[in-house]
Amino acid sequence: MSLDKSSMGFFERHLTLWVGLSIVAGIGLGKLAPDLAGFLDGMAIMVNGAPVVSIPIAICLFFMMYPIMVKIDFSEVVKASKNPKPVVLTLIINWAVKPFTMLGIATLFLGVFFKDYLPGTEIVKDGSEVELYRSYISGAILLGIAPCTAMVLVWSHLARGNQGLTLIMVAINSLAMLLLYGLLGGWMLGVNQMPVPWQALLLSVGIYVALPLVAGYFSRIWIIKSKGLPWFNQVFLRYLSPLSIFALLATLVLLFSFKGDTILANPLTIFWIAIPLAVQTVLILSVTYGLAKWLNLSYQDAAPAAMIGASNHFEVAIATAVMLFGLSSGAALATVVGVLIEVPLMLFLVRVCQRSQHWFSSE
Repeated sequence: MSLDKSSMGFFERHLTLWVGLSIVAGIGLGKLAPDLAGFLDGMAIMVNGAPVVSIPIAICLFFMMYPIMVKIDFSEVVKASKNPKPVVLTLIINWAVKPFTMLGIATLFLGVFFKDYLPGTEIVKDGSEVELYRSYISGAILLGIAPCTAMVLVWSHLARGNQGLTLIMVAINSLAMLLLYGLLGGWMLGVNQMPVPWQALLLSVGIYVALPLVAGYFSRIWIIKSKGLPWFNQVFLRYLSPLSIFALLATLVLLFSFKGDTILANPLTIFWIAIPLAVQTVLILSVTYGLAKWLNLSYQDAAPAAMIGASNHFEVAIATAVMLFGLSSGAALATVVGVLIEVPLMLFLVRVCQRSQHWFSSE
């Protein structure tokens, strides 16, 4: 079975290329117009006299999230009771295993193996001075506690997985994020000895998860009722989907306009950050895939269960890192590295799943 990339949209298919170009554009912007990104980030909502939410970035990140949330059919959640094993497996991996393996792997690589290659400190939003390697670990943590709810639909489709089950898992994980993302994130950042601005963390969950989720839920109902499901799928989503990618790339350009000097001075920084993220991705897919085999799941159920655990909801991670620590933070940079490596790595893992489907029963 071949890997049919034509199943992906044009922008999704070349996402790694667009991210790379955004890095170049952002570094160039930082050199040519160093005050522009700072001016935009300065247009912020103030809490206790401190800037917490950059209005331009918040608008951009909302449009990054909304196209993802409006695709979710939450009525599918009720069907989970008919086939609970893959859903339970996914929830356990995403919320009881993956966050802690990410913390351990990121700390081992970035805080031990590569620590001497990641020198320096930075001042984060609350005025605290932290070591850069801890900021990078924090970005990895924010990725590790954000299970994928967008591109996993693409990965599952390419792997010939059960799309109905994938939708169910996407819906359930979106709801779980509302409850667990802030709690786990705050605790794990504290373990990493990073300042935990709880007010900003909860606000980020509300703005970047709850708001687009609620907007997506109600607008989906209204549009389908007004125009019908075929028009929603074939017209509305076709024109809406690229908006998420455009918004993501605009955010990345701003982010790298701040990080250009750091990257040029330490060009291997992205490479050091990418290694533990790649190790985590391969590990989680392998563990989930192996447990799915042990639970006697069919391949069609095992593939999406493994994919949703291995991939990350990098939109939420980027948004949270920017809100908590700022556009210029090492945490924000680490979340962007997650975007950079995820597409080619997940395409490789999709191929691995395809070639190993004979290990499982079929439906």
